[in-house]
Amino acid sequence: MSKVAKAAVGLMIVTILSKIIGFAREQVLSFVYGAGMYTDIYFATMNIPNVIFAAIGAALSTTFIPLYCDINANLGEKESLKFTNNILTIVFIICILIAMLGLVFTEPLLKIFAFGFEGERLAIGIEFTRILIFSVVFIGISNVLTAYLQVKNNFTIPGLISFPQNIIVIISILLSAKYGPYVLVWGTLIGISSQVIFQLPFAYKSGYRLKPHIDLKDRYLKKMLILTGPVLVGVAVNQVNIMVDKNLASLLPEGSISALNFADRLNSFILALFITSIVAVIYPMLSKLSHEDNKEKFSEYIVKSSNSIILLVIPISIGAIVLSKPIVKLLFERGAFDASATLMTASALSMYSIGLVAYGLRDIINKVFYSLQDTKTPMINGAIAMGLNIVLNLIFVKFMGHKGLALATSLSALICTFLLFYSLRKKIGNFGQEKILTTAIKALLSAVLMGVCVTFAHEFIINHTGVGFIGQAISIFGSVLVGVIVYGIFVIILKIEEVSMIIDLLTKKIKR
Repeated sequence: MSKVAKAAVGLMIVTILSKIIGFAREQVLSFVYGAGMYTDIYFATMNIPNVIFAAIGAALSTTFIPLYCDINANLGEKESLKFTNNILTIVFIICILIAMLGLVFTEPLLKIFAFGFEGERLAIGIEFTRILIFSVVFIGISNVLTAYLQVKNNFTIPGLISFPQNIIVIISILLSAKYGPYVLVWGTLIGISSQVIFQLPFAYKSGYRLKPHIDLKDRYLKKMLILTGPVLVGVAVNQVNIMVDKNLASLLPEGSISALNFADRLNSFILALFITSIVAVIYPMLSKLSHEDNKEKFSEYIVKSSNSIILLVIPISIGAIVLSKPIVKLLFERGAFDASATLMTASALSMYSIGLVAYGLRDIINKVFYSLQDTKTPMINGAIAMGLNIVLNLIFVKFMGHKGLALATSLSALICTFLLFYSLRKKIGNFGQEKILTTAIKALLSAVLMGVCVTFAHEFIINHTGVGFIGQAISIFGSVLVGVIVYGIFVIILKIEEVSMIIDLLTKKIKR
């Protein structure tokens, strides 16, 4: 577990750096083009390859890893490499066909994603799309290489692929200011292709050798197709959920959709930083242990990874609830984003934060089922979550407006996470769920006490620093520091196993 922890921490650091450079890219783009016609067209056309591969990419990475482990364990490295080349070749051919279809049916394809484009915007959009549609080829290959590197326990390189891409895009934005917007589009295509170029040498170092190969009769390919179906449905269910939320929000007062979007971005950052990092590292480990039939170690990984999510995310959730208004005010309240927008966004953030730990645990348990080559259970759970979310949406939106939509999302996630744990208990028996529950109760108690201290600390500091930007920043960071100390003290007092393990490791290093 110490290797897993190091890999997860390393991936978290890489994620932070990636987010920073991604933010810099957005700042440069807004500086050069503002919120004008070319920006609208660029975002709309960029969305096409991203949406096409949102589901396919998730399905590829989810099903490839356990099957690779299965082949490697039963047939050896040579056959697992053959399987990798088979998948890569087929993905390459499919992506080329998608790109060709995009060239032929560019206008109707663009109309699906931007039905309001007419005249000059439509003409430029078609030209942008015909360039960017070829990015699906590089995105498809990159997804396979990422899964291959992760199964080889290399998580840093897949986490770094956005670095060269964003640097190339930033350079292309600056050059496009002088030479025209098409430089930006070609630069973006080159940037996406850099994901493949960047990963390939490290894949070779890990043992990969490119040898184009197609075997449509391969039983593992057929198995992958069977497993992929439910994953695709699960991703589609999430998209339906988002569409329902946005449609209901569009019936509410102006600013409701924006408030939900801004709040969701903040939550997404936490998910990407902590939860996605842990899940990405733990999934290949679970797949290997599943094929080795090491039930004791398999259960240990479930407990440790779940408890890590709980220990990290519960205090963040409580902190986001009690500091929602000052956080949103510090990050967004300037220009057209006024005090009213801050209140709307802060209330949505509070409601989303209630379900934050559920999102993390659901990701972990979904990956447990995928490592057992069971994609149906997560799909069924996703369908239940969608239905429950819609019902709760319709109930809460009447009384709470946009806050009700965020609360419905959180409650449906919490309920369905409990159902997933129940389903896992039925499938594999006792896996240490009582340890997870004990940790959750202790972490929640510690976080609530922390929340009380943070509230008083923030009020005390802000009264002395004032409400200016610097004062706000000091009060938030100061109260967060108080929260970290208080939470740390309480989890040590309550003797949470994972915390004791960390303290023991640190004590040993200090003695050395």
